[in-house]
Amino acid sequence: MPNKAPTIVREIMSRDCYRVNGKTSVSTLAEGLALHRLPGVPVVDERDHLIGFISEQDVMGKVLESSYLNDEPPLVRELMRNEVLSVAPNKSITDLAQEMLGAKPKVYPVVEQGRLVGIVTRRDVLSALLRMRHA
Repeated sequence: MPNKAPTIVREIMSRDCYRVNGKTSVSTLAEGLALHRLPGVPVVDERDHLIGFISEQDVMGKVLESSYLNDEPPLVRELMRNEVLSVAPNKSITDLAQEMLGAKPKVYPVVEQGRLVGIVTRRDVLSALLRMRHA
């Protein structure tokens, strides 16, 4: 019996995802982004409530600047974006794909009752669309 193709975000999201808090240093964040090969990550509070998002692009200039000036790197909370595009775990993959055509983020936090429950990437959605097509 063939595997059923995924239809909602919950079926394709990464549950155990890299995340940071506002007190994380930008240099620690940069190391984590490189290690996990992510273009950006959700920022959460101590209860895993989504409070922001920070990307490679947000931090690249600051890391460069602090290395030139021998300054302490700034904290994530100083650079994160507070307005975050997030999705619900029960959102249709095809609806999300349509939204992604006009939106910039490559990584979307998946939020349920205000708490981060995972992330979904454009690559995850594209792979799911291909599986749906061949199902």
